[in-house]
Amino acid sequence: MLLIDTLFSGPWGPLLIFALRVVDVSLAILRTLLAMRGARLAVPVLGFFESLIWVLAVGSAIQNLDSPAHVLGYAGGFAAGNAVGMWLEGKLAVGLATIRIISRYGGVELADALRSEGFGVTEFSGQGRHGTVEVVFTVVKRRQIPRVLQEVERWDPDAFISVEEPRSIRRGWMFDRRRK
Repeated sequence: MLLIDTLFSGPWGPLLIFALRVVDVSLAILRTLLAMRGARLAVPVLGFFESLIWVLAVGSAIQNLDSPAHVLGYAGGFAAGNAVGMWLEGKLAVGLATIRIISRYGGVELADALRSEGFGVTEFSGQGRHGTVEVVFTVVKRRQIPRVLQEVERWDPDAFISVEEPRSIRRGWMFDRRRK
């Protein structure tokens, strides 16, 4: 422990605390989001490392409360960890998304184009404020959202689009084969 105490109380201490907090908070964000998506194996593993790192960071910060640099390292690492965690989650794009498109023009063509891209699509007619509209629904992997939005822009740049995260999905084109 003497080596760790020496390392954290020295001039590199605030940077080490900062780095540990970036990792710890990023793991916390990923763990929370994966827990909401039901990743039962990854969540406890991330939680273990998150808490281990947190104990090191907070313990070192508390031992050096008389040093403004250590306290700033702790707080700055928390702030940066939030940014890094959100960036990582966006890059991983784990999970599914429900995309609802309401189009005054080109809804049928859009649905056909999405089907030709391999997406499952449900379409129906509806009545909007200014007349008849086509409503198009699809459920895709989150990393496929940009591809769907690009197709929507191609067929109807004025379409109303909402993207939501489904809580649970049962059956449908994504699950044609029975899962064990």
